[in-house]
Amino acid sequence: MKTILGYLRPHAPRVAVGVTVKFSAAVQELLLPLLLAHIIDDCVPARDLPAVWRTGGLMLVMAFGAAFCNITANRMAAWVSMDMTRQLRQDLYAQTLSLSQAQLDRFSVSSIVSRLTNDTYNVHQMFDKIQRGGIRAPMLVLGGLVLTFFQAPPLALVQLAVCSATFFSIWLVTRQGIPRYTRAQEAVDTVVRVLRENTSGVRVVKALACQGRERERFAAASLAAKKAEQAAGSVMAAANPLSDFLLNLGLVLVVLAGAALVNQGWMSSGQIVAFLSYFTIIQTATLGLAKLFVKYSKGVASARRIEEVLLSPEDQRARPTGEAAPPGAELGMENVSFSYLGVEKDLDHASFLLKKGKTLGILGPTGAGKTTLAALLLRLYDASGGVVWLGGRDVSTLSRADLRGRFGVVFQNEALLNDSVYENISFLRNLSREDVTAAAKTAQAWEFIENLPGGLDARLDIRGANLSGGQRQRLLIARALAARPGILILDSADSALDYRTAAALHAALRRDFPGVTLVVISERVASLRDADRILVLEDGVISAQGNHGTLLNTCGRYRRMAELQMGGPV
Repeated sequence: MKTILGYLRPHAPRVAVGVTVKFSAAVQELLLPLLLAHIIDDCVPARDLPAVWRTGGLMLVMAFGAAFCNITANRMAAWVSMDMTRQLRQDLYAQTLSLSQAQLDRFSVSSIVSRLTNDTYNVHQMFDKIQRGGIRAPMLVLGGLVLTFFQAPPLALVQLAVCSATFFSIWLVTRQGIPRYTRAQEAVDTVVRVLRENTSGVRVVKALACQGRERERFAAASLAAKKAEQAAGSVMAAANPLSDFLLNLGLVLVVLAGAALVNQGWMSSGQIVAFLSYFTIIQTATLGLAKLFVKYSKGVASARRIEEVLLSPEDQRARPTGEAAPPGAELGMENVSFSYLGVEKDLDHASFLLKKGKTLGILGPTGAGKTTLAALLLRLYDASGGVVWLGGRDVSTLSRADLRGRFGVVFQNEALLNDSVYENISFLRNLSREDVTAAAKTAQAWEFIENLPGGLDARLDIRGANLSGGQRQRLLIARALAARPGILILDSADSALDYRTAAALHAALRRDFPGVTLVVISERVASLRDADRILVLEDGVISAQGNHGTLLNTCGRYRRMAELQMGGPV
């Protein structure tokens, strides 16, 4: 909680003013029973009607003053909690962007979404309610107890015992509630994950008639979240009834004892009325605190989940020194191994070299490790062993900014923004329209962009739903080309393109980007046949490498794939 509490520090002056205003309101509310007792014990017996009117008028002014102060303080509390949550959410989002891919995998995207939305909302609610009731209620309880000790110490002791038992009960309930709310939030993560999978793959779900199964899967996740929330709620539900019982028990004891004291003449009628008024104030404030602790339990559980992300250590720092690459190597690996789960190697002893401006082809079946190899070049992950070279340097010695600025990348299943075509290609980089147009032409996307209503200003639906698969893929290629990167990675970027468009794309790349170092990942031999070096991957191992002609003569698997795809001997 220390990190989260730090977000209140910039708002300390406003919080202090709010506390002062709340204190003023509490003082005015606590003075009302004393003035009422004065009317009953002093003004009424003396038949002093002007004094009754004066005191009553003063009570009315204080009542309005307390209401005004509470409204003002509540508005200030709302402003502070909203601004604090806004900054917290921004920092959490910024920290999420700075996490390494391995860290994102550990948290999971659905959990990150839940923390950015649901958890920040719970923290907002906690701080808002604490500023509203968490300040006023203790003031009323403590002030009421102090004043009742002046009125009737024996009755005040009864009230103190009841309040102590109530707060102890609330503390016990809250202690059990926080871990249960943590588990409830984790169950919500699962609901978000299933929802994301269903919405992103809705076409596949409908095409395969899997709506029933997906409804059952979502229902199961929702039921698990419901049970987790019920487990937390069943514990926290005891707070209010238990508080009611103890406070009502205390009220009965106070009324009985007070009646006896009044009957014996040890207390006046005004004093017992004032005491019962204070008891009501204290009871209401205590019940408010019981409700507040429910928000507190949720807020603390969510704050801890947020802090897990905010306090994640910086991963993949640039090392000061590394192994030198062989002369002339722009990209390369030497005995690189990697495993996502640390059990079975997804890439094993991979080695290759590529000079600047050359083309590297990566061929292999699904699951062979093609995308993994590209991810290591980008340093999305760190290799378990071996060295990855980029620009003649060990990739681990490059900063993130230097590393990412070198690449243009098209991954499989990248998302498009619900924005204009221009913004989808520029991708928040403020590129000129000339550069965007040139990239679109190279990517073979201009022919359909210029026919869209508005051209570059045409707006795309969410995930580019109003475009065909081939059109979306060409826009993604244009995005990767727009900033004219030194290294371009195309991961199955032509899988949705027909052979004519794919051939035109590769010809345009060689024409418009002659100096770019190109990495093409594909299952099509035709897409790789002009590459200077082709890696044939099988189960995470580079089984063969060379150019097209060399592999036809030396690699039986490559030759069989070429013959199958090209319809005969090659």
